[in-house]
Amino acid sequence: MSRRRSGAAVRGMSQREIRENIKLAREYALLGNYSSASVLYRGLLDQIRRTKHAVRDGSVQQEWQQLWQQMNAESQLLQGILSTLEKNQIEPSPAKASNHEDWDMRPLHSEQRHFPCPIRRPDNPYKDSKSPNNRQNAAVKAQQRHSHRGPTGERSKAPRDKEKKEAAGKAKEDKEKEVKRFDGAGYDKDLVEALERDIISQNPNVKWDDIADLEDAKKLLKEAVVLPMWMPEFFKGIRRPWKGVLMVGPPGTGKTLLAKAVATECRTTFFNVSSSTLTSKYRGESEKLVRLLFEMARFYAPTTIFIDEIDSMCSRRGTSEEHEASRRVKAELLVQMDGVGGASENEDPSKMVMVLAATNFPWDIDEALRRRLEKRIYIPLPSTTGRVELLRINLRELELASNVVLDKIAEQMDGYSGADITNVCRDASLMAMRRRIEGLTPDEIRNLSRDEMHMPTTMEDFESALKKVSKSVSASDLEKYEKWIEEFGSC
Repeated sequence: MSRRRSGAAVRGMSQREIRENIKLAREYALLGNYSSASVLYRGLLDQIRRTKHAVRDGSVQQEWQQLWQQMNAESQLLQGILSTLEKNQIEPSPAKASNHEDWDMRPLHSEQRHFPCPIRRPDNPYKDSKSPNNRQNAAVKAQQRHSHRGPTGERSKAPRDKEKKEAAGKAKEDKEKEVKRFDGAGYDKDLVEALERDIISQNPNVKWDDIADLEDAKKLLKEAVVLPMWMPEFFKGIRRPWKGVLMVGPPGTGKTLLAKAVATECRTTFFNVSSSTLTSKYRGESEKLVRLLFEMARFYAPTTIFIDEIDSMCSRRGTSEEHEASRRVKAELLVQMDGVGGASENEDPSKMVMVLAATNFPWDIDEALRRRLEKRIYIPLPSTTGRVELLRINLRELELASNVVLDKIAEQMDGYSGADITNVCRDASLMAMRRRIEGLTPDEIRNLSRDEMHMPTTMEDFESALKKVSKSVSASDLEKYEKWIEEFGSC
């Protein structure tokens, strides 16, 4: 009886030892230490064979045989990797395993082990495992000593130096990729996050060529934003960059589109700010937002702050309708704008912050703000040439019939804004579809093929659209804009 118990204890210890060695061999294989893993696998195959022969039960012997075949397959796979590395003269080094499935095999009486993250290799891997197989330990240690020593027997410093160089290069690369983050210490975290959301990180994808006509406006914006970046030595002193540009004109003439082109083409940090961004129900919060906006703009400089419909935020002060909170916000905005460009005439252009504003009601803007917006340019209705160019831009993806003459259509749209011309093109492009589905049931419409709906837009479609879409700007409105720009313009 005692002899049986002794045999069972030996088998139990042997199984436990095999389980530990399997885990260790796979761990070394996953870490890329293939030489040590190979030594362990050879010892494992020997150990499993001896254990199998010591067992008399046929079914248990079959299980041990299956485990031996499994470990042999893993060992063969490892030998293949080693031979490939030797063939290509690549020195095996510890690394992340690229494919866990190759090693995802379940040994007999052992738990499956997954490695969701890289395993940190211990200084002495056998210190914790306490494997009783001293021959294996000696073989692995000899292999490790051999792999870390050069041909003269001295410990090689090359791998360590190589690792240091790689780590230094990676740290430098990470530093270059690191995005500048504004430190909002002293400000409410929510306020900082609200303004960071207004930074346009995605490209609006509007090029200068996508904007018809408006050559004077494009030239001025390039001069105000782009050239100081290219020629910083020139734009100093009296030639310092403009600190504020106001775009004035009727609705739909392309003021916001110009701002999008600035964001796309000029490679500056672009804040798209509205009155709602700088408004808070809490007393004193709106002024803090204005100050925080300009501090962030200086931090991310060069920066362009675009304020659309600025008249809603900076109307004339001193009127009976003006609220006290609104007056404080305007005062803070004026102070911050004066502190951006006028603080130093020798300021570096790469640190500039320019305010780009747009309005349809320039006569409502406060006089002090008008003074700070140094360049005031008029964005007029498109000319005849501009209207033809706008038609080409809007219809570039549309198939036109042979009888469509763009010059003739442009002549009929005198007094139309850019938005009006876009509406005419959109309405004309739908005319053919309207004719095709007229009188059809919903089921018949759903069953129409794509080819049946593919019909070119004709001249008659444009004639019909022109009768339906009228111009949105009156002659009296144009007269007011022209009078204001004649008095206060600074092109």
